Amino acid sequence: MAYDCIIVGGGHAGACAALAAVEAGCTRVLVVEKAPKEWIGGNGYFTAGAHRTVHGGLQDLLPIVRNVSAEQAQAIDMQPYTAEDFTNDIMRLGGSQSDPVLVKTLVDESRGAIEWLARKVEVPFILSFHRQAYQVNGRQKFWGGLALSVEDGGKGLIKADFAALEKMGIEIWFDSPAIKLSTTDGTVSGVVVRRNGQEFSLTAAAVVLAAGGYESSPELRAKHLGSEWEKAHVRGTPYNTGDGFSMAQDIGAKLVGDWKGCHSTCWDANAPANSGDRERSNQLTKSGYPLGIMVNVKGERFVDEGEDFRNYTYAKFGRQILLQPDGCAFQVWSAEAIRLLRKEEYGDEIVEKIIASTIEELADKLQEKGLQDKESFLQTVRRYNTAVHHHRAEHPDLVWNPAIKDGLSTQSSKASLALPKSNWALPLDKAPFLAVKVACGITFTFGGLGIDPDTAGVISKQMGKPIKGLFCTGEMIGGLYYGNYPGGSGLTAGTVFGRKAGREAAKLAGH
Repeated sequence: MAYDCIIVGGGHAGACAALAAVEAGCTRVLVVEKAPKEWIGGNGYFTAGAHRTVHGGLQDLLPIVRNVSAEQAQAIDMQPYTAEDFTNDIMRLGGSQSDPVLVKTLVDESRGAIEWLARKVEVPFILSFHRQAYQVNGRQKFWGGLALSVEDGGKGLIKADFAALEKMGIEIWFDSPAIKLSTTDGTVSGVVVRRNGQEFSLTAAAVVLAAGGYESSPELRAKHLGSEWEKAHVRGTPYNTGDGFSMAQDIGAKLVGDWKGCHSTCWDANAPANSGDRERSNQLTKSGYPLGIMVNVKGERFVDEGEDFRNYTYAKFGRQILLQPDGCAFQVWSAEAIRLLRKEEYGDEIVEKIIASTIEELADKLQEKGLQDKESFLQTVRRYNTAVHHHRAEHPDLVWNPAIKDGLSTQSSKASLALPKSNWALPLDKAPFLAVKVACGITFTFGGLGIDPDTAGVISKQMGKPIKGLFCTGEMIGGLYYGNYPGGSGLTAGTVFGRKAGREAAKLAGH
């Protein structure tokens, strides 16, 4: 069976590659997906649907979103997010190790990719009031450079992707893992796929790898990330087990990037261990920690919860939770912050809540959930509260504001914590008190294949140039992220490089 283009992997990035290929003229496009149809969408299904992009502020984004009336728009504050902002966010979070050309390509083409998703794919974009804005003095103030989400999150994104695939008549094979890339004189000429117990040798002018990372394989997590990662909770699809990398390596593809790094997050400790929950999906994220504190089972804080906006810390704080005793922690708040916790993550039907009328009662209840040192926990809270009050006494002009880095911290001339909370330091002194137990959820891995930023062509280890006929997009790309990650940039990257791969595939197919 002959095709113009075959895409390996049916997540958001793969869908973008397939749609771009048809748009550029391909007439026979096939998506092969390892997972069964009930696991449609790869990791994209489990996201919040956030897309980070360069934009000129509110007026630039209003034409592509569906949830803002003219009246509502009058009460929204949103700063432009420039190419320099986006670039700096990726580079500073990655310790300046990210491939600057790859980053520039992502940043420069981000806004066009969003427009394409909105107009061509009909992705139902919304402004992310529920995740990226706080109401301050009657106005919705967006923060952290991220403003766009999708109706119904990742579920809505994948629904739009696959409606577009169907509309364009793109063939999809589920339960059909790709097991080998075929080559002819050094050029990729197709792929071998296992379907219904049989192996099919399919030919194509181009193959696009969009099969995700290795985060769902405990063995590969232990090998590349460290033995402690065997106990991480898989946030998304259980089918991302590194198959695409193995196939690419077999024909000499170059591996690049941070193979010891990954995107992780604070995750419900009661969530399934080996896969995401398709019903609750991203609701299992627990990202309210900047409003309170996090302690381990020894009762000790271990991160600066107010170091930066949640967008810029959650992907590394998951790792810090995993490194704690028993690989878990407790998030803790008092009444002042509880009202601001997002209901989709902290609703009564979503998470097990530990509620108490005093901190001492909360400590007793936490012991039943794994807290090992009650007195250490109480001492942590006492020292934290004292430090917060001293800072406020020295800085009466500062006002608590979750939409900016407000400077309300635990550091003053009279009392400073060895591990500060640098912003949004609310005292834990008003009942009721709430805690939830969290673990580490792994989303995707950072190491991947080297690609040509202009074409998304996979680089040959031996030759140092693209392997003809082979392209890559999505979480298989290496070199973009190191150690940490600015939230919302993954889906955008999958779109940017998926479009490139699809267009280049069409060229090879003679269109």
